[in-house]
Amino acid sequence: MSAVVTEGQAPSTSAGSPEGLSATDVNQMIMEFLMFMMRAVVLCYPVYLTGSFGLSISWILLSMLMWTMWKNNRRWKDQRIDTAIDFLENEKDVINTELKAMDMPAWIDFADVEKAAWINKILQQAWPFFGMYMEKLLIENIQPAVRTSSTHLKTFTFTKVHMGQKAPTVTGVRVYTHELETREVILDLNIVYDADVDIDADVKPAIKVGVKGLQLQGMLRVILEPLIGQAPLVGGVTMFFIRRPVLQINWTGMTNLLDGPGLSHMSESAILDIIASLMVLPNRMCIPLIDQVKVDQMKFPLPRGVVRVHVLEAQNLVAKDTHMMGLVKGKSDPYTILRVGNKQFKTKTIKENLKPHWNEVYEFVIHEAPGQELEVELYDEDTDADDFLGRFSLDCGDVRKDREIDKWYDLQDIESGQIHLKLQWFSLLSNPDLLKETRDGLACAMLAVYLDSASNLPKDQHEFTHNEKHGKQPKVARLTRRTNDPNSYVEFSIDQQSQKSKTVFATKDPTYDECFTFFVHSVNNQVLNLEVKEHEKKSSLGKFTLPLVRLLNVSDMTMDQRFQLERSGANSQIKMKIVLRILTLEKREPQVVTPPAQDKAKASSTQTRPEAPTPVPAQPVQSNLQEKVPVSSVPLSRTQTVPAPMPSTVSSSNELQAEAILNHQGSFGQIQLTLRYATLRKRLIVKVNCCKDLFSCSENGSDTYVRMYLLPDLTWKHRKRTPVKKKTVNPVFNEQFEFSVSPEEARTRKLDVAVKNNKMLHKRERKEIGMVLIDMSEIDLIKGSTEWYELSLPGLKKTN
Repeated sequence: MSAVVTEGQAPSTSAGSPEGLSATDVNQMIMEFLMFMMRAVVLCYPVYLTGSFGLSISWILLSMLMWTMWKNNRRWKDQRIDTAIDFLENEKDVINTELKAMDMPAWIDFADVEKAAWINKILQQAWPFFGMYMEKLLIENIQPAVRTSSTHLKTFTFTKVHMGQKAPTVTGVRVYTHELETREVILDLNIVYDADVDIDADVKPAIKVGVKGLQLQGMLRVILEPLIGQAPLVGGVTMFFIRRPVLQINWTGMTNLLDGPGLSHMSESAILDIIASLMVLPNRMCIPLIDQVKVDQMKFPLPRGVVRVHVLEAQNLVAKDTHMMGLVKGKSDPYTILRVGNKQFKTKTIKENLKPHWNEVYEFVIHEAPGQELEVELYDEDTDADDFLGRFSLDCGDVRKDREIDKWYDLQDIESGQIHLKLQWFSLLSNPDLLKETRDGLACAMLAVYLDSASNLPKDQHEFTHNEKHGKQPKVARLTRRTNDPNSYVEFSIDQQSQKSKTVFATKDPTYDECFTFFVHSVNNQVLNLEVKEHEKKSSLGKFTLPLVRLLNVSDMTMDQRFQLERSGANSQIKMKIVLRILTLEKREPQVVTPPAQDKAKASSTQTRPEAPTPVPAQPVQSNLQEKVPVSSVPLSRTQTVPAPMPSTVSSSNELQAEAILNHQGSFGQIQLTLRYATLRKRLIVKVNCCKDLFSCSENGSDTYVRMYLLPDLTWKHRKRTPVKKKTVNPVFNEQFEFSVSPEEARTRKLDVAVKNNKMLHKRERKEIGMVLIDMSEIDLIKGSTEWYELSLPGLKKTN
């Protein structure tokens, strides 16, 4: 068996010494002593010369003063240089720390966003051709749609369409890959569009309208899905705004009146409603690139999940109310607003309380995570204008990753205040056996309705009610009735939840192409009600009801078909896809990592040496996984167990201890290390953060420290060691060490790390707790890595 280097050992050691020194170590110590003597002589020689020449002692004092000043100046200079280099290497952490003590705007952040100059160059080059496309789109598609939307716009005509020379600017790009499935890539583009557009239109011969300039800002998400193994490598492209963009328009002509106070928001809100109906979640713009991709699946995918928000309490809120004309400081009447996308809830108001307790629960359907944010705002309710008490936002992707979060959050943009929230992520599963209805009013399932189209709708209610009562209409009625096709919309309801679609004008075969979601509290008792209505009179054109319990018995709990409308025409149908999904709270699965098995070749070689038995590898604990802290995920390919020789002769007490070690079942603990390379300083940085669940060497724990060698340097001067943490099996070190190596050389080295017990000479405790050997070639040192490493089964120290 190959020998293992333990602390203080070199390739050859002196017998009988617990910490034997090799000949190389002795020579090194002699050389250091000689260098010390030479430095002493050099320093004392000026004193001898001063005395031999009969000079005053003042010269010696002056020289010492000048030397001290030079030394201090050099030390300060080195400190300034080190501080500057540390700032360059840790700019994000330093600035974030400083910002906590400063009143900075909320938008200042170091998100994982990259610049996109190349995209802006492409947009600028392609913008004239986009203008040609937009001109064709407005005249051939938008103009007919506007004309049919109202009788007052029958002569609406675009007279000038010029998209300008300024292309939109992408100020940042964020790419998601690790958080997603392997068959998709998500890009978030922060778009700023300061347009010099010039568009004119005639509503009537005497009424001219137009737009000359607009500003648009928002976050556009682009999804490339699915990734395929043939050209063009991407099956389709989906684009949408996660939140409503910000829009400002400069109107001309008669619409210039809309720029006035109190009217501008009406026009811009109307245009934003149009944009939202096309490209704001849950609506998407989809471009399939291959025939196999279905547009409806791209445009209306199932939501990612549901976030349940428990608004528990708040504390340290700012007192906004005053009494006696401001002379007496009162309290506040706080309430909370929660918002995800267009969905918003408001809690009850707690009167005169700076530590309110709400204990209220709200649920949100999440279409994109990461991406969609939970926005929380607190206000003090007043009779005139409510006072602001703070806000914060949280990406729902964090809840999806952690499954459940129970935490106090600091309120931003306010002097003080914290809010206590409990957030839970519910996955959407199609297994009816997981259905668990509760009596606390919370949802147990989610219903998604994809409304496609309707066909053969009656022109109005009289068309089918008259036929039902009197058969064929008389000739006079047929000649005098209206011939216009209906303007229709669809209204859905489940108990108190109600939603309606957009209105489609002048057609008996409308295409709605919309998606709706509902929370279900009792699948066995609730019913989906649908009614097609005429726009002007709100009269019914047909109805349909579906008990939700029927979905439990169909394949994948999904119905995708045409449904016959009741109280409508004989052939009136509506096409929908209805999907039921069970809300399931999935816990994060603990990832238990076991040490890798010994190499078979080594095992076979050790079997030929009966005097050196092979150590038994540690086995995972199966009986108490729920009781112990779960082991973090460790890439075992980066770690190697360090085989240790067993002693040929040991004392009786050591034999008992060795037997206890070999009989130990489970982990010997983990160590968390941060590894990175400081390029400017040309140093390999190793930070020993902490250990957990170490094997205890005594009833009171262990007096633990960590020893490191950067192999193949095994000499005493290359050893790195942390301070000792007494009587603990979960020591926290936070000690940083540096190795002077080039980046190329660092990638060829291995880091030998040992966790040891600082035993006293009179105590019969083992010294080694665990070891790990880290291959630096498998770590991205420039980017840095912070990971947990499993400690291997240690051996006993060899004695003679």
